[in-house]
Amino acid sequence: MSRIGKLPVAVPGGVTATLTDSDLTVKGPKGELSMTFVDEVNVEQGEDGIVIKPRDETKKARAMWGMQRALVANLVQGVSAGYEKNLELVGVGYRAQMQGTSLKLSLGLSHDVVYDAPEGITIAVGKPTEVKITGADKQRVGQVAAEIRRFRPPEPYKGKGIKYVGEYIRRKEGKKK
Repeated sequence: MSRIGKLPVAVPGGVTATLTDSDLTVKGPKGELSMTFVDEVNVEQGEDGIVIKPRDETKKARAMWGMQRALVANLVQGVSAGYEKNLELVGVGYRAQMQGTSLKLSLGLSHDVVYDAPEGITIAVGKPTEVKITGADKQRVGQVAAEIRRFRPPEPYKGKGIKYVGEYIRRKEGKKK
């Protein structure tokens, strides 16, 4: 049995969840998100929250059970509290600045990189070397952070590049003379 799947997803105050057939729409202060459930699970809305159960005892149904419950929990947390990822620019002359809703990155390339924020995602620059990405959809926040990081991933010799805050970069020793 799925330990995650057994737990009901509590819906906090200020958040409304609407369940129709195999679709769930969650509205809250941070926005509105929706998802469609797979055929292998049954979804019910009770007084203790949203309960997900497998339709039968197949291996696929048991696998989908915990995953669908986790996706519902991500939706509820996203519309109530939101998600954020923090990036750090490491390197001489590496800096970020906002130009309207676009992020302009100086990364030691021959040109500055301009990244347009997708709808529903907010990018903020506190210091010139810190970028904060916030939004309601966990997957989109992580995808935007990965796309920005891909412009200059951290390298193992000097540690220069764009890295997640708290990420450990495994360092290598350079050539010896």
